[in-house]
Amino acid sequence: MHIVIIGNGIAGITAARHIRKLSDHRITVISGEADYFFSRPALMYVYMGHMKWEHIEPYERWFWKKNRIELRKAWVEKIDFPNKELHFADGQSMSYDKLLIATGSKPNKFGWPGQDLDGVHGFYSLQDLKAIEYHSKNLQQAVIVGGGLIGLELAEMLRSRDIPVTFLVREKSYWDMVLPPEESQMVNRHIREHHIDLRLETELKEIWGDQNGKAKMVITSTGEKIPCGLVGLTAGVHPNIEFLHFSGLELDRGILTDEYLRTNIEDVYAAGDCVQLKNPPPGRRPIEAVWYVGRMMGETVAHTLCGNPKRYEPGIWFNSAKFLDIEYQVYGQLTADIPPEHDTLYWEHPAKHQSLRIAYDKNSQAVKGFLAMGLRLRHEQCDAWIRQETPLQTVLQNLQDANFDPEFFADWTAALKEELQGATAS
Repeated sequence: MHIVIIGNGIAGITAARHIRKLSDHRITVISGEADYFFSRPALMYVYMGHMKWEHIEPYERWFWKKNRIELRKAWVEKIDFPNKELHFADGQSMSYDKLLIATGSKPNKFGWPGQDLDGVHGFYSLQDLKAIEYHSKNLQQAVIVGGGLIGLELAEMLRSRDIPVTFLVREKSYWDMVLPPEESQMVNRHIREHHIDLRLETELKEIWGDQNGKAKMVITSTGEKIPCGLVGLTAGVHPNIEFLHFSGLELDRGILTDEYLRTNIEDVYAAGDCVQLKNPPPGRRPIEAVWYVGRMMGETVAHTLCGNPKRYEPGIWFNSAKFLDIEYQVYGQLTADIPPEHDTLYWEHPAKHQSLRIAYDKNSQAVKGFLAMGLRLRHEQCDAWIRQETPLQTVLQNLQDANFDPEFFADWTAALKEELQGATAS
């Protein structure tokens, strides 16, 4: 049996590795982006000079041949589902027995005038990295549009080369649709401390170009004109499914799948950012464009592709990221909008960028979530406390069990435990 995977990101490659562990099927991975799988979150470190390209390829190049995973560099232009055939942009084609679509995401564009000018780019792909590297030469000013994680990563990259950056965020505070107010304000301060010109409640209106079609200025929603040679469009992403329209595959915002990651077409599956679950598990969203989700989906769908159907059960929500120098971790139900049946305990270091928030049920006192800034928590412990509906006081008494900071770091748990227990007593 020939299993073909479109996309060599974390979902597609995880699926390929596990299919090989489970079977002797022929496997082909197709991508037009890069010859080999690379760590997408590490692209920024190549630009910043912290890593070389070969450092962000998790597997040696001999790994693919040894494990009999065929790699094909090509762009899929069309899929003939009835005849189980892929058609490539170069005119060639390939047949399959089972197909996994793992095409990831694409940066959002919202029809801004000038959004297709030279020097206007998202930051998602290898091609984006190359374009940003090219336009960084002799760059005097950059503007970044969109207040998410990718926008802040791009700002950090450019500031590493002392390039002035203006950061346009339409919300009242950075990432305030995800972070509670105190954590969001902490990140606001941190961004400005890194000499990034953060403009809150400010949107992009249009981009002007010069006579050669290159970006030279943005106009904001306030009417301000900001000269710039690079515009980073980082206002979120959407599933990369445009080439699948009118193909017979059931689509909405993403590729619609059931809990086994099966589509409406027999022998066709999907995994990763491009998936929209018809019936997401409780507490999870239909589309979750997160690295961890792609990895879990890739491993899950491999079992189904090999004849052992397995439900996608991601469990309790978790995620991690970095806001410049602040590490962020979240486990469980802890968002900007705290539901009325929950309450939270919050601690923030008076001098450092560190905080911890614990959400719990008002009636049962069972913990529901953890949000840490500048502190490392042990995933297994937080997950277990939430699953077991552990009472808040029990968690506070055993808070040291969740400390995952490296050896020789100052232990914050004793003082924090005392302060949080004092807050509950009062």
